[in-house]
Amino acid sequence: MNFEHLIQINDPDNPLIAPLTRDQLWQGLLYRAEDPLPFLPGLESCTILERQAGELLRELDFGPAVIRDRVTLAEAHWVRFDIEPSASHPGGSLTITIEEPQSGFLFLRFAYRTTLASNPNSEERAYIEYVKSAYHQSDVDCVRIIRTLAAGGKPQ
Repeated sequence: MNFEHLIQINDPDNPLIAPLTRDQLWQGLLYRAEDPLPFLPGLESCTILERQAGELLRELDFGPAVIRDRVTLAEAHWVRFDIEPSASHPGGSLTITIEEPQSGFLFLRFAYRTTLASNPNSEERAYIEYVKSAYHQSDVDCVRIIRTLAAGGKPQ
């Protein structure tokens, strides 16, 4: 299954939304790469196994499951999380891209690539819709955490 959606970060026409700069958004995405605990419910710990220019290899401990992923960064543009296939996870990826179609308008595009069926039957379709909804809610929470960080707060 491939699934993409946008979340609008800035809207100059809406004074109720505190604007973020591209750098604040990027710093929030870096925080997610370095310390994913506030972003991933159920995550008990994260160990960075390797660090290279623009890349991290991490081990994510969810208690009953341990997952390895590789984080690739294109500074101030995008971050990609590639989950290594294992006995506890079939693998997949998430790419989060900062988009600025015009000055002052910032968006985050979340693009998921999973091993879920491309042509699902009706039962699988219901499960896929549930997964999409969970991804979307997680991404809304991600933006909320980034806003908290940008305001100088601590993520919870």
